[in-house]
Order: sequence, then structure tokens, then C-alpha cells
Amino acid sequence: MTHSQELSPEALAELRERYRTERERRVRPDGTRQYLGADAEFGYYATDPYAGEVAEREPVRDRVDVAVVGGGFGGILAGARLRQQGVARVRVVEKGGDFGGTWYWNRYPGIHCDIESHVYLPMLDETGYVPRWKYAPGEEIRRHAVRIAEKFDLYADALFSSTVTALAWDDTAEAWIVTTDRGDEFRATYVITATGTLTELKLPGIPGIETFKGHTFHTSRWDYAYTGGSPDGGLTGLADKRVGVVGTGATGVQVVPKLAEDAGHLYVFQRTPSSVDVRANRRTTARDVGADHEGWARERRDNFLRIVSGETVEEDLVADRWTASAGLLEKLLPSFRRQGDRAAFEAAYEVADAARMNEIRARVDRIVTDPDTAEKLKPWYRYACKRPTFSDLYLQAFNRDNVTLVDTAATHGIERMTEHGVLVGDTEYRLDCLIFATGFSVGVSGVHSGKLPVRGPGGVQLQQEWAKRGPRTLHGFTSNGFPNLIQLGSVQSASSVNFTHVLDEHAVHAAALVAAAEAKCALIEPSREAEDAWIATLAEDAPDHEWFHAECTPGYYNGEGRGRPNGPTAYPHGAFAFHELLKQWREESMDEILRPRTPAQG
Repeated sequence: MTHSQELSPEALAELRERYRTERERRVRPDGTRQYLGADAEFGYYATDPYAGEVAEREPVRDRVDVAVVGGGFGGILAGARLRQQGVARVRVVEKGGDFGGTWYWNRYPGIHCDIESHVYLPMLDETGYVPRWKYAPGEEIRRHAVRIAEKFDLYADALFSSTVTALAWDDTAEAWIVTTDRGDEFRATYVITATGTLTELKLPGIPGIETFKGHTFHTSRWDYAYTGGSPDGGLTGLADKRVGVVGTGATGVQVVPKLAEDAGHLYVFQRTPSSVDVRANRRTTARDVGADHEGWARERRDNFLRIVSGETVEEDLVADRWTASAGLLEKLLPSFRRQGDRAAFEAAYEVADAARMNEIRARVDRIVTDPDTAEKLKPWYRYACKRPTFSDLYLQAFNRDNVTLVDTAATHGIERMTEHGVLVGDTEYRLDCLIFATGFSVGVSGVHSGKLPVRGPGGVQLQQEWAKRGPRTLHGFTSNGFPNLIQLGSVQSASSVNFTHVLDEHAVHAAALVAAAEAKCALIEPSREAEDAWIATLAEDAPDHEWFHAECTPGYYNGEGRGRPNGPTAYPHGAFAFHELLKQWREESMDEILRPRTPAQG
């Protein structure tokens, strides 16, 4: 079929109908309720397998300058940028046994970043480190997180294997009382929450899950005691095992090839296939990435962000499949719709999208030898409906005799579990081990979820206030009525495919707020008018995504087919423009959200 034939009106109409049909096969009436959290009876799935026995310690009762909630890259970068601003006592509180966040928890076989490591790993300029691979393995990334924490002395006051349970404002001390599940109760002049967006693991709510007598675990708590081996493979404990894996998103795409190499037989239970593009990972040198001058890493990551944000650049420094497909990821932004009407925009977008997805489906046909398996592995949805994946090993794994793809779309997933395996349709697949590569719940951590109660001056509860009218912030960071509380995240700010870059810009902003408040003996708190103006800015240019997400296959991008949340949730012009806006605001208007402390506290 020629390119022109693929994009003919008839072909587009046929493709549209195929997308609709495939979507309806996968939409479930229970939406996000189809998943279980790792709490109560399933709490053992979330146990830390890396920390060993957690040592007893006396509860902490002291005062610090800044408490940072979360020790992933967001918290590490906040701490590092605070140190650069001269802040002395910074305490990071992290539920894991060390720094690293998602890279602490996720150590499954085959794990790598899917954004080029030279733009994904933050603070390369500051630490003098040059990643060894275009897409670094997880352990290299975790060690870099530790490298930053060590360089900026973040271990000094850190509390690990500890979870913040509440934040309460002390009116007299003009400080936050921070309590944890280890009995700590200390005060912090400022609190920065960096709890991430995908942190709480989820399990499929399969009937009978508790009856299975085989072995189970979640990929974010990989059980090497059972499988043997390491993230590099060599899973000798699975050599005689019938292994099942549930989940074919970004994690599944990386872990399946390693399981296929070592398992006696591997069953991959798939509801929705991912789009799997070329990976082309390779060793890199400093010369390859231009790491021969000061500021090289910032230049490279800024270049990447400009491209995926729709900005014009003279040269694509990264030149991978992300930048090649940038138009399909960010063309939903209003900045791409400055000319022409909506109908013309949507028509042009559909043509470009169809061509891209046809290439990805054609790749499946080229690689997978069995036609029936190949057909099941083809993604029938638009490119930006799910996070793209990249692999030169995943599709090839299905050519192995010991790998079986089990399509569960017709039954909306696995129907139930038995003592000996799982049931799909009329077939019971007997298993020794079932691995959940089912990812994480969206928006269930931190202050937005209610799992971290926040009481401001006078005992006002932040969650109750937001329940009335939705989240209210200035730039996504600060809220009226909750002084010296700074939130890092994408709600009412901006995000990007390279989230560590976003987190670093947020950390720079947060540290600048603290430094300005310290210099003026002030509290950080926006006015209601400032909040109103920001929310109006978000709403004024908010893109109408319903036409797009309503047609997407179910996933965490659209609430499992339920659509995006109502109301403006993010800056509509992309991360690059948002960062420029923040920089200008810091230069011209930052004093507007500073108000004097009481004399006793100044």
C-alpha cells in the first residue's frame, strides 16, 4: 500500500472506525476502580525489598529550615537548589531506604530510561558526570540520584524509611509541624512537597487474586530472591517455571524480553498493546554528546524541550524517535493552532497521526513472524493516547517458542484467578509465578490525594478547601491560606515527556521563593486575586482535548476511558513557555507573594 493510499479519505474513515471498535472492546464500566491499591490486605506488595531490616531510632524533635517530602528526583533537586541558595538545614523525608524515588523502587530486569540519558539525568553539568549509554540502565540512574544527594550533603538530615503523615501550621512559631509514621514531630519554616505523580503501585482487581497459590509480586518490588539474577538478566530461578506477566505498558515492554530469555515458558497477558518504536540504544562518549564545554547538558536538554514543546531550533541535538514524533505529542497545544480553524487543524493532525501509526504497525509485521500474534500486537489508537514505548527486543521476544501472547481484550482483562493460574475465556493458564507490571495510580499521592492531610492557619484543611472549588494555586506551587507550602508537580503548572527537566525547573523556582522570603524575613503566600488571575489564564487558553481523549483507548492518560478531569489543570502552552513565564515572573513580580512575618519570628 502506498503512502497516498494509506491516507486517502476512505482509508482514514476505515481507520477511524477500527479505532472506535478497538476502544469499545477495552472500555470497562468500573473505570479506575478496576485496580487495587497496595494497602490493607495487599500491603505486602508494597514492602521495601531493598532496605533490609529498618533500624529503630528515636523520634526526631527539632527544627529545620526546609522539609522536603519525597526523595525522588523532585526532592533531590529541590534540596540541591536550596543548597545553592545557601539554605543550611534541609531535611528530606523519604519512605524508601535511600534516595532515588522511582529509580529506587524500580529495579526490574531490563530497566532503562526512555528519554535520552544526557537530557534525562539532571545536574550533569554540576556533577561533571557523562552517562555511558544513550538510554541509561536503571542502576546508573539510581547512582546518579545518590551522586547529587552526596554532592549537596542531603544525607545529613534525611529521614529514610519514613512517611510524612500530616502537615499542620503552627501559628505561634510560623512554621509547619511535620509528623511521620516513625513518631517524628519536627518543625520546618518551609515545606516543599515532591511526592511525584506515579508513586503508588496498583494491582489489577482480578476476582480470586487472593486464592492463587503460586508466587506473585509487582515489578516495582522485584523479587530477585525468587527469580535470581539482576537487572541485567540471568533469572536462573525461572528456568523451570511457567511465568505470567500482566501489563504491556512501558514496564512490560522492558521486562518481557528478559523474562523470555530465562523463563521456562512466558505468558504475556495483554489488554492493550503499546506502540513500540525503534530503540537504538548504544554506548556513548563525551564527544558524541558534545560534553566538551561548560553548560553542555543544559544546552542539550533545552534543545530537546524546545523541540517536544513545538519550538523552532536550528539543530536537533538528540535526534531520536521522541523528537521525530514531537508534532504528534505537542500539537494539542494552542500554540500549534494559531492559524486556521479547528476542523482544519483536526483533519491535518489526523492525517499525520495515521501515517505515524501505520509505520509502527508495519514494524510489527516486519518483526513478528506469526501473523496472528502480529495482529494482536498492533496498536489501534492515536499516537498520543498512550505513552509511546521503544524497544529493539520486545516484539522479537514473541518469535520465541517459549513465549505465548494471550489477548484479553475480548474479556476486558483476565476474568479471574484460580489456585493454579488465571482464567481468560474458557482457558486456564497454569502458572508458577504471576508478575504484575501494572504500573502506578495517578494522583493518589501527596496533598492532591488527601493521603497527606494539610492544616493551615486556624486549622483550615487544604483538601476541604479544594473540594469546594477545585485546586487553587499560583503557578501550581503556592496557595492562599497556606503560607510557606510549596508544591512540585504538574497540577496547574506544566509537564513534558522529560519530567526530570520539569522537576529541575520547579526546584529552581521553589528555591528562589525560599531565598527571597529569607532575604526579606517574609512568608510566601499568594493572594486570592493572584490565584484567580492564574486560573483565569489557564482557562482562557485551555485546549479542548475532549475531541481527542474521548476517542482514545483506555489508560491512565484519560482516566481509563473516562476523559480528562474537568477544569484547567495545566498551563496550555507547554513546558518551555511555562519555564520562560516563571523566569520572567521571578525577575519582575516575585515580591507580590511575600508578606512580612510577625516581628517575633522575623
